[in-house]
Amino acid sequence: MDRRDFIKTSLLAGTALCLDWETAFAAGCHDIRAGKPWQGWKEGQFQIHFIYTGVAESMFLIFPDGTTMLLDCGDFNAVGRGEKAVPLLPDTSRHSGEWIARYVTRVNPAVTDVDYMLLSHYHNDHAGSDRFYAEKILRDGQEYCLSGFSQAAEMLSFKKAIDRCWPTYDDPIPGTTDGGDPDTGEHMKRFYSYMQKHRGLEIEKFRLGATDQIVQLKRPGRYPGFQVRNICANGRIAFPDGSVRDLFEAVKKAGAKKLNENGMSLGMIFSYGPFRFYTAGDFSAKFRDPDGTVRFIEDDIADACGPVSVAKVNHHGHNSMSRKLVAALRPQVWVSCVWDQLHNLPPCMELLSDRSIYPGDRIICPTIMPAERRAKDGDAAWMKDVAPESYEGGHVVVNVEKGGKRYSVSWLTARDESMLVRSVRHFRTV
Repeated sequence: MDRRDFIKTSLLAGTALCLDWETAFAAGCHDIRAGKPWQGWKEGQFQIHFIYTGVAESMFLIFPDGTTMLLDCGDFNAVGRGEKAVPLLPDTSRHSGEWIARYVTRVNPAVTDVDYMLLSHYHNDHAGSDRFYAEKILRDGQEYCLSGFSQAAEMLSFKKAIDRCWPTYDDPIPGTTDGGDPDTGEHMKRFYSYMQKHRGLEIEKFRLGATDQIVQLKRPGRYPGFQVRNICANGRIAFPDGSVRDLFEAVKKAGAKKLNENGMSLGMIFSYGPFRFYTAGDFSAKFRDPDGTVRFIEDDIADACGPVSVAKVNHHGHNSMSRKLVAALRPQVWVSCVWDQLHNLPPCMELLSDRSIYPGDRIICPTIMPAERRAKDGDAAWMKDVAPESYEGGHVVVNVEKGGKRYSVSWLTARDESMLVRSVRHFRTV
């Protein structure tokens, strides 16, 4: 039996595992789970759910022992973007915080209990705000808006929050959250205060460089190959040797009153055996030192990362992903969280697809590649690396098998709450 016959036979038989990475791309590996509801989580698996609403960024992670984390949960007026908007799914009857919470309850082993909630940075598409909300109510004698995390908390029970600048909100400078969105900053402060007082929420500051802050809580020690390393926060980057680089040191010394909130993003490397996953919020773009020198933020973070298996694209693929960072990460799979037509812009996509930066096949998985973008960029060379499964908006789920040697990428429908699996591709971790 030759290679072509093997691939054909495997597909007909519904083979669940492909021989290697090359075969995965050649065959597509649409296994027997396609067309059926999501199979859920099993102990020993590490899952990353990129939740699509068409409004905001949100990821739900399940660690091998069942510990859970909601990483970002935004809300904003996407419809107000007009022609730049992408489809809101399942529909506009609920705000994204509720849609996200409902999704979590369907995949969470503990249903409504969530061990960690983490906000990557203070922007409304990652947190919610007092500017756009599902409902405004009165709590503790002041206005309280249900938006993003605060709306999700009406359904979910968060045990611990990890924040980049709590409790003094002066890292890296006083009034630091004003460098993002003041409506989001004040919104999150009220949310934290209420949750501490009435719901017993624990809150602690993100510890740069730590590998013992975000840990498995259900069965400590059972899966020793799993680790979370905190690599960036508040404009500083931690390296494996323990050193720290402060990107904005010169700017702060020059008396900066505000800093770009995207550059304050929290970033982490999740490891499970040989599998590694990179995520760093909206860590992106460039800035100028006081002497006029242009600095590319992502060039610095490239020095702290190393190769990964799967990487979340910084800043939704908008003015992000430097050549040096793409070369450092060199993943098999790129995933981007999309809520706008200006995401996954050609300059970024060209870098992700460029074989001169790193060789070999790779797949780019936006949570949606809308029809308008396909009509505009359909002839671009980089489109060959975009998964056709991403054309229709949907949830993207990375499922890492026990030990981390194999993983899959699944596309789930977001048009309703059926959790129907539209496609699955399997990979060997390299």
